[in-house]
Amino acid sequence: MSKKNGGFTLPGEAGYEKLTLEMAEKWGADVIRDSDGTVLSDEILGTGYGIYSTICMIRDHNEWARQNPDKLQQTFLCTRPVTAERNILIISLMKDFFQQQFRINASDPAMRYWQVYDRTTNEVVRRKKWFYDEETGTVTITEAIPWHKYTVSFLAYRIWEEISMYNHTTNNWDKEHLMQIDPIYQETQEFLLDWMRDWCENHPDTTVVRFTSMFYNFVWIWGSDARNPYLYSDWASYDFTVSPLALDRFARQYGYRLNAEDFVNQGKLHVTHMPANSRKLDWMQFVNDFVIRFGKKLIKLVHDYGKKAYVFYDDSWIGVEPYGRNFHKFEFDGLIKCVFSGYEARLCSGVDVPTHELRLHPYLFPVGLGGAPTFMEGGNPTLEAKKYWNSVRRALLREPVDRIGLGGYLHLVEGFPDFCDYIEKVTDQFRDICDYHKAGRPLAFQTRVAVLHTWGSLRSWSLSGHFHETYMHDLIHINEALSGLPVDVCFLNFKDVLAGALDHVDVVINAGFAGSAWSGGDAWEDPEVVSELTRFVAEGGAFIGVDEPSATPGYDTFFRMAHVLGIDEDTGDRVCHGRWAYELETIPGLLPDGYSIEGRPGLYLTDGKAKVLAERNGLPALTVNKFGQGMGIYLSHFSVTLENTRMLLNLILMAGGEPLDRTWLTDIPQAECAYYPASGKLVVMNNSGETQTVTVYTETEPVTLTLEAYDSEAVDVIP
Repeated sequence: MSKKNGGFTLPGEAGYEKLTLEMAEKWGADVIRDSDGTVLSDEILGTGYGIYSTICMIRDHNEWARQNPDKLQQTFLCTRPVTAERNILIISLMKDFFQQQFRINASDPAMRYWQVYDRTTNEVVRRKKWFYDEETGTVTITEAIPWHKYTVSFLAYRIWEEISMYNHTTNNWDKEHLMQIDPIYQETQEFLLDWMRDWCENHPDTTVVRFTSMFYNFVWIWGSDARNPYLYSDWASYDFTVSPLALDRFARQYGYRLNAEDFVNQGKLHVTHMPANSRKLDWMQFVNDFVIRFGKKLIKLVHDYGKKAYVFYDDSWIGVEPYGRNFHKFEFDGLIKCVFSGYEARLCSGVDVPTHELRLHPYLFPVGLGGAPTFMEGGNPTLEAKKYWNSVRRALLREPVDRIGLGGYLHLVEGFPDFCDYIEKVTDQFRDICDYHKAGRPLAFQTRVAVLHTWGSLRSWSLSGHFHETYMHDLIHINEALSGLPVDVCFLNFKDVLAGALDHVDVVINAGFAGSAWSGGDAWEDPEVVSELTRFVAEGGAFIGVDEPSATPGYDTFFRMAHVLGIDEDTGDRVCHGRWAYELETIPGLLPDGYSIEGRPGLYLTDGKAKVLAERNGLPALTVNKFGQGMGIYLSHFSVTLENTRMLLNLILMAGGEPLDRTWLTDIPQAECAYYPASGKLVVMNNSGETQTVTVYTETEPVTLTLEAYDSEAVDVIP
C-alpha cells in the first residue's frame, strides 16, 4: 500500500500537543477535531490543519436552561401497570425511572395531555376520577376497580442530556450535568441564533462545524433498577420530540389532536421495528418540517462565516432524516456516521451530500459500549479495530466515502503502540480504496436486489440502531451481508411496489417476524401488493423470504406469498392436517461448508413441489420453488457469518440466473474480493481471524494469495 496523506480526522487534545502532532503525521491526518470533554489548544489550532469543532446545539447551555426551566425538552413516560386491590389506588410516577434523567411536568398545559388508563379494559379513566399530588409525585385513582391494572402516562422534562449522561457515567466525570433545551420555543430559537453567531465569531480557526446532530436525541430511557438500567432505546424513535406547545401546534396544523397514548402505546411505545400508523407518520413529518425550518437558519449562519457545516448521523439526529425527500433543504456540506459495521458504512455513503465521513471504532474511551475494557488494562483495542475495519472495509469497497476518523481522548493511545501502527495501516488502505473508486466503479454482477419493508428507502441500510442493538432481527444480518456483496441493492416500501418499482429489480428480499415493519404487517392485506409480486415472480423475478415473510393472519395462508414460496407456517390452524413428505435435494455449489440455518416450528410445504435443500428438527429450513418463469426461495432464519454471507450471494445469483462458479469470486467464503476494471485492481480480503490461502478466478489467469487474519491485498490484473 502506498503512503499518502489526507482524508483522515484526528481527535486532538489540549495538554497532549506533541502526541497530537505525532499521530497527525503518522496517520496522515489533514483535520484535527475536538471531542465531547476535550478542547484544542492554541498550539494545535495554529498548526495549519483543518479544524472540526463539535457542537451540540441543545446542550451545554445550563445557565440559560436554569433561567428557563420550562424550555427543557420533554417526553411522555408511562408507569408500569399497577393492580388495584381496592377502590383507592396510588401510583408513584417516578418509581421505575432514573430520577436524574427526568422531572415531572405538572403544569396546566402539560396536564391536559396526561392520561390514566385502565389496562384491563383498555379504557381511559375520566379526569374527575384521579388527582395528582405534586408533593409526593403520585396519582391517586379514586374509583379504581379492584383487580384491574392501571397506568399513568405523563409528561416529564428531561433534565440530563442522554449522550452527556452516558459519557459522564462511562468516564466517571465529576462535573455538572448538561441539560437539553427545546428549540420549539421562540425564546430558545432566538437564544440559539445569538449563541451561534457568537460562537462563529469566537472560533475563527474552525473550518468545519460538526453539528451533533440537530435538536432531538434518539430515545434512551433509563430505569431506577440496576438489573434493568436501560428500559428502552430506539435509534429512530420520535418520543423525545414532544411538548405541550408542539402538540398544540400539531393539532392546529393537522386538524386533530394527539394524546399520550399515541406515544406510549400501552407502554410498548412505537418501536421502529413495528409498522407506523398514520398518526405517527404525521408527527414525524411535523417534526421533520420544523427541524429543517429552524436548522437551515443555523447552517446559513455557519456558511455566512465562511465555514462548512457537517451533521453527525447519530445522537440528536431525530427529525433530520438523511434519506427523507427534504434533507437537501438543510444544505449540509457533509455527513459523519459512527460505524461498527458494513451496513452503517453504506448508510452513510448513500446519503445525498457532498462529503461522507465515517467515525471508526473503537472509540478512544477506556471502555466500550458494553462496558468491557478497551483503552485500559485488559483491553485489546487493536483486535477490536481489526474486526470493525474488516466489516467496514468490505462495504467501502462497494461504495466509497470521502473521509474516515476517530473520536475520543487521544492520550489513551499512548500505552497501545500496536493500535497506532494498525490505524496507520487502515488509513493507507482507505486512501487506496478511494483511489480505486475515483478511477471507476467496482464490478457488480447483473442481478439487482431490492429489500422490501414498510419503511422503504427512508430506512435504507438500517433498522433501528447499531448492529449490537438490532442483532436479533434477521434483516439486520441480511443488510450486513449485502453491504459488501457485488450486487446493486435498493430499498422499497409497499407503495413503491404498486408504483412499478419491481420493473427495475430482479430479486426481492422480505425478512422479519410477523407483524414487524420488516416483514410488512398489515401491508400484506392489500391484494394488489400480493398480485403485483406474484406477477413479478411469474414473469421471471425471484422472491426470497426469510423468517416470517409476507405474514399476516386472516387468510388461507399465513404467508401471503406461500403460493410463490411453496411453504407456509402453521400457527395452530393446521395441526390436524397432513404434511407433505420430502427428500433433501442438492444444488451443486449452492451451500458452502459451514453454513448454518436455525429452524422454526410449524413450517410445512403447501403442495409438495418445493425443493427442500436443508431441514432442521425434521422441518424444511431452506426451500426453492419454481413459480412460472421465476422462483420463490425460503430461509427459516439468517445470521450473518462468512459462510452464510456466501450462501446468500449464491442464492441471489441463482435467483438471478447467474452461474455460481463465475469469475471474480473467491474460492472460499472466508475471503471476498472486489475488482475495479478501470484501474485493473483486484482487492482480496481475508475476513476471518485465521490465515487463509485464497484463489480468485479472473478472465485470464487465477490469482492466489496467502493473507493473514483480517488482512487484505491489492494486485494488478490486466483487464
